[in-house]
Amino acid sequence: MGLPLSFEFFPPKTPEGAEKLRVVRQKLYALKPEFCSVTYGAGGSTQKGTFDTVQAILAEGVDAASHFSCIGATKAGVREQLATLKAMGVRRLVALRGDLPSGYGLGGEFQHASDLVTFIREETGRDFHIEVAAYPEIHPQAKSPEADLQAYVTKVKAGADSAITQYFYSADAYFRFVDEARRHGADVPVVPGIMPITSSSQLLRFSDACGAEIPRWIRLRLQAFGDDTESIKAFGLDVVTDLCDRLRSAGAPALHFYTMNQSVATLEIARRLAGQLPHH
Repeated sequence: MGLPLSFEFFPPKTPEGAEKLRVVRQKLYALKPEFCSVTYGAGGSTQKGTFDTVQAILAEGVDAASHFSCIGATKAGVREQLATLKAMGVRRLVALRGDLPSGYGLGGEFQHASDLVTFIREETGRDFHIEVAAYPEIHPQAKSPEADLQAYVTKVKAGADSAITQYFYSADAYFRFVDEARRHGADVPVVPGIMPITSSSQLLRFSDACGAEIPRWIRLRLQAFGDDTESIKAFGLDVVTDLCDRLRSAGAPALHFYTMNQSVATLEIARRLAGQLPHH
């Protein structure tokens, strides 16, 4: 494969879900991930689920990164959570502002992810490797592209070690973002977030919600396949493998897969990429 890989999971809601995810993780560990990250619900609703899943991954001998969102949080609460994570053996955090619960003003002691990054560094020094989010196609709530880039640069300068992007299907958007960030003095590694395409309705729903662009040619092909799930999956594998190959050959530092707690597509994409390595 030639590039470091990492995987994102979400906390399962049921014991069956937890068992399923355990099996999925074991399959994906064959790819020797650098770490696995676990997402976090708004308002701390799934904090226990997040920490339990992080603990399980660490117990399996793999580095785990906990998502950490700060909306509505207090400094005392964050301090306590950092101590808990450190005691668990967590060495990586994905620092996020988090989604605003509906009807929620910007209360709390943290307005932005950059405030959280600054606070973690002040409190814990270099104990954690801090990842932040990056939006090559611009955050859906950003006032302008310039403001969005500035928010990213502020997070990096606050002490982030690296960034993981929102998923995208336009490699050009990623390369342009990396170049612009560097020009603004934010030169930490920016790892592309990769979303395998396995279902068209799910992908279209997601993308509208999070501001990721589905290029028209992909959208139309997916719609044309209708309910033909085999064709959708085959097309999705080709598209995403090709994207990963372009990112790799142009110097992306690693790949971070949004697995949706599934293993099949990620394993197949990695297998194809391994087969495409140039032979010396």
